[in-house]
Amino acid sequence: MISVVICVGSSCYVRGSDKVADVLEALIHKESLQNQVELMGTFCMEHCSMGVSVRVGGAAEGMVYRGVRPEDAEAFFYDEILPRVQVSA
Repeated sequence: MISVVICVGSSCYVRGSDKVADVLEALIHKESLQNQVELMGTFCMEHCSMGVSVRVGGAAEGMVYRGVRPEDAEAFFYDEILPRVQVSA
């Protein structure tokens, strides 16, 4: 199971974290990955000035991506999330 954590703190929310979450959730369902990708929200990931922060993977080994924009969320999913799911499957 791959965890994807999206910052929903006020700074990220204003920059579209809810829209990023909507896109990622739709793509998880489209690709039938509900049992392989866990999508969660969290408050401040301490990169407030850089845009929406998304962590892919666990807290210790996960990678934090900064500045994910709603219009880039689909490409982000296919470039950063889907390859990790296929590797761990």
